[in-house]
Amino acid sequence: MFLPQEIIRAKRDGRTLTDDQIGAFVRGIADGTVTEGQAAAFAMAVLLKGLSGPERVALTLAMTRSGTVLDWSGAGLPGPVLDKHSTGGVGDKVSLVLAPVVAACGGFVPMVSGRGLGHTGGTLDKMDSIPGYVSQPDLAAVRRTVRDAGCAIIGATADIAPADRRLYAIRDTTGTVESLDLICASILSKKLAAGLQGLVMDVKFGSGAFMPEVERATALARTLVEVAEGAGLPTVALLTDMDEVLGATAGNGLEVMECVAMLRGQGSDPRLWEVTRELAAEMLVLGGLAATLPEARAKAQAALDSGAAAERFARMVAALGGPADFLDRAEAHLPKAPVIREVRSTEAGYVAAQDVRGLGLAVVALGGGRTNPADPVDHRVGLGAVAGIGTRVGPGAAPLCLLHAADPDRAEEVAALVRGCFTLDDATPAPRPTVTGRIARGR
Repeated sequence: MFLPQEIIRAKRDGRTLTDDQIGAFVRGIADGTVTEGQAAAFAMAVLLKGLSGPERVALTLAMTRSGTVLDWSGAGLPGPVLDKHSTGGVGDKVSLVLAPVVAACGGFVPMVSGRGLGHTGGTLDKMDSIPGYVSQPDLAAVRRTVRDAGCAIIGATADIAPADRRLYAIRDTTGTVESLDLICASILSKKLAAGLQGLVMDVKFGSGAFMPEVERATALARTLVEVAEGAGLPTVALLTDMDEVLGATAGNGLEVMECVAMLRGQGSDPRLWEVTRELAAEMLVLGGLAATLPEARAKAQAALDSGAAAERFARMVAALGGPADFLDRAEAHLPKAPVIREVRSTEAGYVAAQDVRGLGLAVVALGGGRTNPADPVDHRVGLGAVAGIGTRVGPGAAPLCLLHAADPDRAEEVAALVRGCFTLDDATPAPRPTVTGRIARGR
């Protein structure tokens, strides 16, 4: 007989749960036989007492199996099914270039992404900037787009890991979001449900990251790799710096435009491409599409330089309802803010540091993000031409950014916030690496 309270009590007392106990509880979360209060109590017990390695794997697999698990074996795909996941940041637009790059190299990428919450942006919100693009299509459309374009950047449907969707909402209101065990199960259940053969994790640290402390980010990366591998999914994690906005833009439509320019060969931010290239290289090696990381980096570069990645992106957008000419005429299709103004520093100097979380919150204040999952998002607004660390700013030099706003009053209000997010120095700061660590099985 299934008694949720007994399972809660066992974990509360620090006992190890069996696979059957975990499976029964997760099924109860999905079908509603476990109440919201019981799910909250379970989440708190896990936060306080923790899970063993086998318990983490069992929880992840149970959440994966709570809904549809995609099976690509009958699709006749001539390459591996691969994906990446980022723990989120400000200006993190990597997915929009990474997915078509890997597709152009022979991979197939059903990239299940999420929306932004708090100071971090969401990939789905960026894709929703594209007129007509259906970011949460049915499974038949997902399969068709992945087969024909090689990639589909989409959100999880109601069929994918429904137990996670319910438990995540409960965690968000009960102070249990920080549990590494629950974070891992939440992230990996959706990736396992996508039927992947390889996964690369982009785990960020720094002022704009979900976990600012590098020690906690490293612990999360190790746990994700261990659990994914335990569940049978080959996985590598990279640790990347989020003490600086990634790329030159923050805000949904602006970030899409930056990626389109990159795919067109019109230049790219070196840090943005470094992260994208390294993640792509790891995916290609995991999928057997390259023997070594240097070979994989060269293939990723060629996919970008040749325009092959751009062609994949255009096919994906059209297949999911976006304009057929989007890549060529993105400027005409993307929404534009009515107010664009420079934000300048009154003092001269070199940018020595950014409060990246503060810049993310400035985008939210403009209407480009949300503090509540139900909040609407203004895809027009955000920050462009963000002065990176080492940029000379001030009178006679570059602005701190270009602020894209819905009205002049909001622009003035947010400009003051933005100025407080930059620290200047008289000397150019020493360059810092963007990708700082790699975690794979056995390390």
